[in-house]
Amino acid sequence: MSGHLTIHAAGPGSSVQDMGRAGFLAYGLTRGGAADQMALHEAAALLGQSATLGAIEMVGVGGTFESDVDTVIALTGAEMSASIDGSALVWHASHALPKGAKLKIGGALKGTYGYLSVAGGIEAPQIMGARSTHFKAGIGGALEAGQSLPIGVTPTQRAGFVIHASGRFAGGDIRIVPSVQTDQFSPETLARFTQTTFRRDARGNRQGVRMDADTDGFFVDGGLSIVSEVITEGDIQITGDGAPYVLMCECQTTGGYPRIGTVLPCDLARVAQAPVGAPLRFRFVTMDEAREIELKARAEIKALAGRAQPLVRNPHEMSDLLSYQLIGGAISATTDPFAD
Repeated sequence: MSGHLTIHAAGPGSSVQDMGRAGFLAYGLTRGGAADQMALHEAAALLGQSATLGAIEMVGVGGTFESDVDTVIALTGAEMSASIDGSALVWHASHALPKGAKLKIGGALKGTYGYLSVAGGIEAPQIMGARSTHFKAGIGGALEAGQSLPIGVTPTQRAGFVIHASGRFAGGDIRIVPSVQTDQFSPETLARFTQTTFRRDARGNRQGVRMDADTDGFFVDGGLSIVSEVITEGDIQITGDGAPYVLMCECQTTGGYPRIGTVLPCDLARVAQAPVGAPLRFRFVTMDEAREIELKARAEIKALAGRAQPLVRNPHEMSDLLSYQLIGGAISATTDPFAD
């Protein structure tokens, strides 16, 4: 531990998250972890550290934070307004956070889930191999004002880097593969499903996101008589009113609603980050295409570290300009340097 990050204010639903807990489905526990894992990978690329370290996930609005040591932070995921002691910060970038300075993060400008990562990571207690909060399982809880979170030790302090984030914050096309009950839907219903532009419903959280549309429901004969069986993150359940629900990182592990398809893992962040009302369209791909898409997505994650670039700030917008060493020396314009 190198210090502490104190929370003076936190938005509703803010929590410590990492990559979650794999291997507990048989015990009724889904992975959990960050709703947008790509954001943790981008933060790791900015800070030069592992993506498995703990970070703070903020839902729609941030909070106010203070460190008791000089440290470096990275801001990724849904873009939010942010400042340190009144100086505005660039999102998707790493910044020095001096001891005692106030970091204020406001509301989301694009997307839903923003992330505050710290050099060395947030060292919340490990439970079942992870530090992440799992609200549905009762592991951990929402962050509150007055809490002080330990910061891990790190040999690197990479401030002043920026990274181009993938455009996943305004909805868009979602690639899916057939699921167990896809064949039970009529060809007409499947065609209408893929031709419909849905809107991200306000009824959405880390367990699932409901899709709204100006069309009839997507029903299947005998759909409500399916015996409950294993389901997984990314499955699209069709509930009793015919509305699709995309299951997210804290979903249940069994269910009896018919599934019309399953979202590719690399597109789940786009579903999670879609703000309320954002358009979403679903498109079937074959399993071979899905494998190629996933392999490409994983290769892009591995390449992120090389895409972090130095952050060039505009001196006219730097209220802390005079805190930097701007002159390394001075010479006389009249003195002969070769004179004895």
